[in-house]
Amino acid sequence: MKTLSLLRHAKSGWDDPVARDFDRPLNERGRRAAEAIGVHARRLGLAVDAIVASPAVRVVETLDVFIPVAGLDDVEPHWDRRIYLASSVTLIDCLRDCPVEAQHVLMAGHNPGLEDLILDLVPDNGTSPLRDEVEIKFPTAALATIELDIDDWSSVDSRCGRLVHLCRPRDLDPALGPEED
Repeated sequence: MKTLSLLRHAKSGWDDPVARDFDRPLNERGRRAAEAIGVHARRLGLAVDAIVASPAVRVVETLDVFIPVAGLDDVEPHWDRRIYLASSVTLIDCLRDCPVEAQHVLMAGHNPGLEDLILDLVPDNGTSPLRDEVEIKFPTAALATIELDIDDWSSVDSRCGRLVHLCRPRDLDPALGPEED
């Protein structure tokens, strides 16, 4: 069995006048959410062997906050441009390239790809309230953990997982939930 944790980048700043979406930084709320999720991950005892991540600025900045707070300083991220705005199919290809010795991989990236990846990996058998929550939305800075019924990352395929954990920033601090209109 392998374990996959998925971290969506934290809230980014739309007010920042960057030329490319790739270069959009986090906003203050995003930094607070990344820290809160990092604290949560540390309390869970999240221990990963490998981190694979999009090199987009908002993902890099999310991990810059998350990794030390989560206690994962000894794991150097592998930056994979394929993850930037990738589909679920592309994300599965990225996972298939993970080192066989890694038992627990953290993938950090973007929606809709991460949300679709969860929905593809976890069968819709009507018995997973966590999957139902993801189907509604996998918000910024959310962290999900999936147990995969595989022995080698090259075997990752749809419907091979069980969603065992989901945490959204608003679950930790209501002020980090959706903004009111």
